[in-house]
Amino acid sequence: MKKLVIVGIAMSLFLTSCVSKKKYEMLKKGKAETEQYLREYKDKYYKCTSEKENLKTRIQSLEDNNNTLQDALDRCVNMNKEGNVNISKLLKEIDKSNKYIKLLMIENKKKDSLNKVLSSRITRSLNNVDSKDLDIKVKKGVVFISLSDKMMFKSGKTEISEQADQVLLKLAKIINDYKDYEVLIEGHTDNVPIHTGCIKDNWDLSALRATAIARKLQNDFGVDPARLTAGGHGEWIPKATNDTPEGRSENRRTEVILLPKLDQFNKLMEQGMNNGK
Repeated sequence: MKKLVIVGIAMSLFLTSCVSKKKYEMLKKGKAETEQYLREYKDKYYKCTSEKENLKTRIQSLEDNNNTLQDALDRCVNMNKEGNVNISKLLKEIDKSNKYIKLLMIENKKKDSLNKVLSSRITRSLNNVDSKDLDIKVKKGVVFISLSDKMMFKSGKTEISEQADQVLLKLAKIINDYKDYEVLIEGHTDNVPIHTGCIKDNWDLSALRATAIARKLQNDFGVDPARLTAGGHGEWIPKATNDTPEGRSENRRTEVILLPKLDQFNKLMEQGMNNGK
Protein backbone atom coordinates (compact mmCIF):
# COMPACT_ATOMS: atom_id res chain seq x y z
CA MET A 1 0.00 0.00 0.00
CA LYS A 2 1.34 3.43 -0.91
CA LYS A 3 1.11 6.58 1.12
CA LEU A 4 -0.94 9.53 -0.10
CA VAL A 5 1.40 11.52 -2.25
CA ILE A 6 1.39 15.26 -1.59
CA VAL A 7 3.28 17.02 -4.36
CA GLY A 8 4.02 20.71 -4.71
CA ILE A 9 3.41 21.92 -1.15
CA ALA A 10 7.04 22.84 -0.43
CA MET A 11 7.45 25.03 -3.53
CA SER A 12 4.05 26.66 -3.08
CA LEU A 13 5.11 27.82 0.38
CA PHE A 14 8.57 28.95 -0.68
CA LEU A 15 8.38 32.57 0.49
CA THR A 16 9.46 33.08 4.06
CA SER A 17 6.35 35.16 4.65
CA CYS A 18 4.24 31.95 4.36
CA VAL A 19 6.16 29.46 6.54
CA SER A 20 9.03 29.23 9.01
CA LYS A 21 12.48 28.12 7.76
CA LYS A 22 12.25 24.82 9.68
CA LYS A 23 8.84 24.01 8.24
CA TYR A 24 10.02 25.03 4.78
CA GLU A 25 12.94 22.58 4.99
CA MET A 26 10.58 19.80 6.10
CA LEU A 27 8.20 20.52 3.24
CA LYS A 28 11.08 20.75 0.78
CA LYS A 29 12.25 17.30 1.87
CA GLY A 30 8.69 15.99 1.62
CA LYS A 31 8.37 17.43 -1.89
CA ALA A 32 11.52 15.58 -3.01
CA GLU A 33 10.21 12.33 -1.56
CA THR A 34 6.79 12.67 -3.21
CA GLU A 35 8.39 13.51 -6.53
CA GLN A 36 10.37 10.28 -6.22
CA TYR A 37 7.13 8.39 -5.45
CA LEU A 38 5.54 9.89 -8.57
CA ARG A 39 8.51 8.91 -10.76
CA GLU A 40 8.42 5.36 -9.41
CA TYR A 41 4.66 5.14 -9.96
CA LYS A 42 4.97 6.34 -13.54
CA ASP A 43 7.77 3.86 -14.16
CA LYS A 44 5.40 1.11 -12.99
CA TYR A 45 2.63 2.44 -15.22
CA TYR A 46 4.87 2.49 -18.31
CA LYS A 47 6.16 -0.97 -17.38
CA CYS A 48 2.57 -2.23 -17.25
CA THR A 49 1.85 -0.71 -20.67
CA SER A 50 5.02 -2.24 -22.09
CA GLU A 51 4.17 -5.64 -20.60
CA LYS A 52 0.74 -5.53 -22.21
CA GLU A 53 2.30 -4.87 -25.61
CA ASN A 54 4.78 -7.70 -25.02
CA LEU A 55 1.91 -10.04 -24.19
CA LYS A 56 0.15 -9.10 -27.42
CA THR A 57 3.36 -9.93 -29.28
CA ARG A 58 3.57 -13.20 -27.35
CA ILE A 59 0.00 -14.09 -28.30
CA GLN A 60 0.77 -13.43 -31.96
CA SER A 61 3.93 -15.52 -31.67
CA LEU A 62 1.99 -18.39 -30.12
CA GLU A 63 -0.63 -18.18 -32.85
CA ASP A 64 2.14 -18.36 -35.47
CA ASN A 65 3.69 -21.29 -33.60
CA ASN A 66 0.32 -23.00 -33.53
CA ASN A 67 0.02 -22.66 -37.29
CA THR A 68 3.51 -24.07 -37.69
CA LEU A 69 2.64 -27.07 -35.53
CA GLN A 70 -0.56 -27.59 -37.46
CA ASP A 71 1.41 -27.61 -40.72
CA ALA A 72 3.83 -30.11 -39.22
CA LEU A 73 0.91 -32.31 -38.19
CA ASP A 74 -0.49 -32.20 -41.70
CA ARG A 75 2.87 -33.28 -43.07
CA CYS A 76 3.03 -36.06 -40.49
CA VAL A 77 -0.31 -37.41 -41.62
CA ASN A 78 0.98 -37.51 -45.17
CA MET A 79 4.21 -39.14 -44.04
CA ASN A 80 2.56 -41.54 -41.60
CA LYS A 81 4.06 -44.61 -43.25
CA GLU A 82 7.56 -43.42 -42.53
CA GLY A 83 6.79 -43.05 -38.80
CA ASN A 84 9.36 -40.30 -38.26
CA VAL A 85 7.13 -38.02 -36.18
CA ASN A 86 5.14 -38.66 -33.03
CA ILE A 87 1.68 -37.40 -33.99
CA SER A 88 0.32 -37.82 -30.51
CA LYS A 89 3.00 -35.53 -29.07
CA LEU A 90 2.30 -32.88 -31.67
CA LEU A 91 -1.39 -32.99 -30.88
CA LYS A 92 -0.65 -32.36 -27.20
CA GLU A 93 1.62 -29.43 -28.04
CA ILE A 94 -1.04 -27.89 -30.24
CA ASP A 95 -3.69 -28.34 -27.55
CA LYS A 96 -1.42 -26.79 -24.91
CA SER A 97 -0.66 -23.83 -27.15
CA ASN A 98 -4.34 -23.28 -27.91
CA LYS A 99 -5.28 -23.31 -24.23
CA TYR A 100 -2.58 -20.77 -23.34
CA ILE A 101 -3.61 -18.42 -26.15
CA LYS A 102 -7.25 -18.72 -25.14
CA LEU A 103 -6.52 -17.90 -21.49
CA LEU A 104 -4.45 -14.83 -22.37
CA MET A 105 -7.11 -13.55 -24.75
CA ILE A 106 -9.86 -14.09 -22.17
CA GLU A 107 -7.97 -12.17 -19.47
CA ASN A 108 -7.11 -9.36 -21.86
CA LYS A 109 -10.70 -9.02 -23.05
CA LYS A 110 -11.92 -9.16 -19.46
CA LYS A 111 -9.72 -6.22 -18.48
CA ASP A 112 -10.69 -4.19 -21.55
CA SER A 113 -14.38 -4.90 -20.93
CA LEU A 114 -14.09 -3.85 -17.30
CA ASN A 115 -12.51 -0.55 -18.35
CA LYS A 116 -15.29 0.11 -20.85
CA VAL A 117 -17.94 -0.62 -18.22
CA LEU A 118 -16.15 1.71 -15.78
CA SER A 119 -15.92 4.44 -18.41
CA SER A 120 -19.61 4.08 -19.30
CA ARG A 121 -20.64 4.24 -15.66
CA ILE A 122 -18.65 7.43 -15.10
CA THR A 123 -20.17 8.97 -18.24
CA ARG A 124 -23.71 8.18 -17.08
CA SER A 125 -23.04 9.44 -13.57
CA LEU A 126 -21.68 12.76 -14.89
CA ASN A 127 -24.14 13.19 -17.75
CA ASN A 128 -25.21 16.59 -16.41
CA VAL A 129 -21.69 18.00 -16.80
CA ASP A 130 -21.04 20.13 -19.89
CA SER A 131 -18.99 18.19 -22.46
CA LYS A 132 -16.58 21.13 -22.63
CA ASP A 133 -15.70 20.55 -18.97
CA LEU A 134 -15.43 16.75 -19.06
CA ASP A 135 -13.63 14.27 -21.31
CA ILE A 136 -13.57 10.51 -20.60
CA LYS A 137 -11.43 8.12 -22.63
CA VAL A 138 -10.03 4.58 -22.41
CA LYS A 139 -6.49 4.32 -23.77
CA LYS A 140 -4.01 1.41 -23.44
CA GLY A 141 -5.98 -0.25 -20.66
CA VAL A 142 -6.33 2.97 -18.62
CA VAL A 143 -9.36 5.23 -17.99
CA PHE A 144 -8.64 8.97 -18.36
CA ILE A 145 -11.05 11.54 -16.88
CA SER A 146 -10.17 15.13 -17.83
CA LEU A 147 -11.83 17.90 -15.76
CA SER A 148 -11.59 21.55 -16.85
CA ASP A 149 -10.19 24.10 -14.38
CA LYS A 150 -13.16 26.37 -15.13
CA MET A 151 -15.45 23.81 -13.52
CA MET A 152 -13.07 22.81 -10.72
CA PHE A 153 -11.35 26.04 -9.61
CA LYS A 154 -11.47 29.81 -9.83
CA SER A 155 -8.78 31.40 -12.00
CA GLY A 156 -5.36 31.12 -10.34
CA LYS A 157 -6.86 29.51 -7.21
CA THR A 158 -6.54 26.07 -5.63
CA GLU A 159 -9.79 25.95 -3.64
CA ILE A 160 -12.30 23.49 -5.09
CA SER A 161 -15.63 25.00 -6.18
CA GLU A 162 -19.06 23.86 -4.97
CA GLN A 163 -19.86 22.60 -8.47
CA ALA A 164 -16.70 20.50 -8.41
CA ASP A 165 -17.74 19.03 -5.05
CA GLN A 166 -20.75 17.40 -6.70
CA VAL A 167 -18.65 16.03 -9.54
CA LEU A 168 -16.02 14.59 -7.19
CA LEU A 169 -18.72 13.07 -4.96
CA LYS A 170 -20.12 11.07 -7.88
CA LEU A 171 -16.65 10.14 -9.07
CA ALA A 172 -15.60 9.01 -5.58
CA LYS A 173 -18.59 6.66 -5.31
CA ILE A 174 -17.44 4.87 -8.45
CA ILE A 175 -13.78 4.84 -7.39
CA ASN A 176 -14.78 3.24 -4.07
CA ASP A 177 -16.65 0.52 -5.98
CA TYR A 178 -13.58 -0.32 -8.09
CA LYS A 179 -11.02 -1.06 -5.40
CA ASP A 180 -8.62 -2.87 -7.75
CA TYR A 181 -7.78 0.42 -9.48
CA GLU A 182 -5.11 2.94 -8.57
CA VAL A 183 -6.00 6.64 -8.83
CA LEU A 184 -3.45 9.04 -10.34
CA ILE A 185 -4.35 12.76 -10.19
CA GLU A 186 -2.39 15.09 -12.50
CA GLY A 187 -2.69 18.89 -12.66
CA HIS A 188 -2.06 20.81 -15.91
CA THR A 189 -1.97 24.52 -16.80
CA ASP A 190 -1.53 26.73 -19.85
CA ASN A 191 1.71 28.63 -20.43
CA VAL A 192 0.56 31.96 -18.97
CA PRO A 193 2.95 32.74 -16.06
CA ILE A 194 1.58 33.03 -12.53
CA HIS A 195 3.25 34.27 -9.35
CA THR A 196 1.46 35.11 -6.11
CA GLY A 197 2.36 35.23 -2.44
CA CYS A 198 2.28 31.47 -2.04
CA ILE A 199 2.23 30.20 -5.65
CA LYS A 200 5.58 30.52 -7.38
CA ASP A 201 4.70 29.30 -10.88
CA ASN A 202 2.55 26.94 -12.94
CA TRP A 203 4.35 23.93 -11.45
CA ASP A 204 3.08 24.95 -8.03
CA LEU A 205 -0.42 25.71 -9.25
CA SER A 206 -0.86 22.37 -11.03
CA ALA A 207 0.54 20.37 -8.11
CA LEU A 208 -1.55 22.21 -5.51
CA ARG A 209 -4.72 21.63 -7.50
CA ALA A 210 -3.96 17.93 -7.85
CA THR A 211 -3.30 17.53 -4.12
CA ALA A 212 -6.44 19.54 -3.30
CA ILE A 213 -8.51 17.01 -5.23
CA ALA A 214 -6.67 14.11 -3.59
CA ARG A 215 -7.45 15.53 -0.13
CA LYS A 216 -11.08 16.07 -1.06
CA LEU A 217 -11.44 12.46 -2.27
CA GLN A 218 -9.81 11.19 0.92
CA ASN A 219 -11.19 13.48 3.61
CA ASP A 220 -14.71 14.15 2.35
CA PHE A 221 -15.55 11.11 0.22
CA GLY A 222 -13.67 8.25 1.88
CA VAL A 223 -11.29 7.17 -0.89
CA ASP A 224 -8.40 5.10 0.51
CA PRO A 225 -5.35 7.44 0.44
CA ALA A 226 -3.06 4.48 -0.29
CA ARG A 227 -4.68 4.32 -3.75
CA LEU A 228 -4.07 8.01 -4.50
CA THR A 229 -1.09 9.62 -6.20
CA ALA A 230 -1.08 13.38 -6.90
CA GLY A 231 1.30 15.46 -8.99
CA GLY A 232 1.59 18.47 -11.27
CA HIS A 233 2.84 18.81 -14.85
CA GLY A 234 2.52 22.57 -15.10
CA GLU A 235 2.32 23.72 -18.73
CA TRP A 236 4.51 20.95 -20.14
CA ILE A 237 1.97 18.41 -21.43
CA PRO A 238 -0.54 20.52 -23.40
CA LYS A 239 -3.51 19.00 -25.20
CA ALA A 240 -3.83 21.92 -27.60
CA THR A 241 -1.94 25.00 -28.73
CA ASN A 242 -1.36 27.78 -26.21
CA ASP A 243 -1.56 30.37 -29.00
CA THR A 244 -5.36 30.73 -28.78
CA PRO A 245 -7.77 31.31 -25.86
CA GLU A 246 -9.59 28.08 -26.76
CA GLY A 247 -6.36 26.08 -26.71
CA ARG A 248 -5.23 27.55 -23.38
CA SER A 249 -8.65 26.78 -21.90
CA GLU A 250 -8.35 23.14 -23.00
CA ASN A 251 -4.87 22.88 -21.49
CA ARG A 252 -6.01 24.10 -18.06
CA ARG A 253 -7.29 20.84 -16.63
CA THR A 254 -6.94 18.16 -13.98
CA GLU A 255 -6.81 14.53 -15.08
CA VAL A 256 -7.98 11.68 -12.87
CA ILE A 257 -6.46 8.47 -14.23
CA LEU A 258 -7.80 5.06 -13.17
CA LEU A 259 -5.54 2.10 -13.88
CA PRO A 260 -5.59 -1.52 -12.71
CA LYS A 261 -3.18 -2.37 -9.90
CA LEU A 262 0.01 -3.91 -11.29
CA ASP A 263 0.03 -6.80 -8.84
CA GLN A 264 -3.47 -7.81 -9.91
CA PHE A 265 -2.49 -7.60 -13.58
CA ASN A 266 0.63 -9.71 -13.06
CA LYS A 267 -1.31 -12.26 -11.04
CA LEU A 268 -3.81 -12.74 -13.87
CA MET A 269 -1.04 -13.15 -16.45
CA GLU A 270 0.85 -15.62 -14.26
CA GLN A 271 -2.34 -17.62 -13.72
CA GLY A 272 -2.91 -17.74 -17.46
CA MET A 273 0.57 -19.04 -18.15
CA ASN A 274 0.35 -21.72 -15.43
CA ASN A 275 -3.03 -22.93 -16.62
CA GLY A 276 -1.71 -23.18 -20.13
CA LYS A 277 0.94 -25.67 -19.17
